[in-house]
Amino acid sequence: MEKDFLPISKKDMEDRGWREVDFVLITGDAYVDHPSFGAAIIGRLLESCGYKVGVTAQPNWRTVDDFKEFGKPKLGFLITAGNMDSMVNHFTAAKKRRKEDEYSPGAKAGRRPDRATIVYTSRAKQAYKNTPVIIGGIEASLRRFAHYDYWEDKLRRSFLIDAKADYLVYGMAEKAIVELAEALKNQSSEQQIKEIRGLCYKTKSLEDLHNYELMPGFDDIQQDIKNFNSAFCKQQEKSQYPSTKSIVQHQGQFFLVQTPPQPPLS
Repeated sequence: MEKDFLPISKKDMEDRGWREVDFVLITGDAYVDHPSFGAAIIGRLLESCGYKVGVTAQPNWRTVDDFKEFGKPKLGFLITAGNMDSMVNHFTAAKKRRKEDEYSPGAKAGRRPDRATIVYTSRAKQAYKNTPVIIGGIEASLRRFAHYDYWEDKLRRSFLIDAKADYLVYGMAEKAIVELAEALKNQSSEQQIKEIRGLCYKTKSLEDLHNYELMPGFDDIQQDIKNFNSAFCKQQEKSQYPSTKSIVQHQGQFFLVQTPPQPPLS
């Protein structure tokens, strides 16, 4: 059977002869099968590696029904707010609500929630509590550390922590997501997963972590803007290949750990 698009419904899945999918990919954009859309790239890449991927585009976040469309994914949920940060998508720089959403059918606004990464993760966890949730895309990637939120005019914690997701893939995630998929498929240990480059995770102990640098934590940043600048410079320095060190930021009861970046694509 010719496979024109990734499945977007249970019927599409069954038409392929699948009883389940490995990953459910949740995106805040319409599903457009084109490489200018990150969700399409990641979905097609995983498909090329033999994984079964179902796409849920712009789900109704007010219930869990859309998050259960494919049933429980075998390996996990992949969540992105879409090609834009959801708050930038919704508001102008003057904080006026936009009337159109160019990434929705008919440019209709209101088809995704504010801070979509957090909301989608909450619903996915509600649908299937113990299923891994991996967040990525521009919203999660740019908000992976403690950051200034223009819309609330205050500092916020990492989206990984606020969303209560399991892992965050940052930057161009092609290599990281394939390695993570393989690790989940092979039921690798948590310690093995934490050694994947291009990944962020949270932990309560740094006992098993080596070769890392500690940056100013969330409390330090709130107390002095110079600490914010210091943390930002450290993020930029250690997020560029060929950096080989992890960086750590204390946030409340957790340490946020970012593993070294993946090498660039050929």
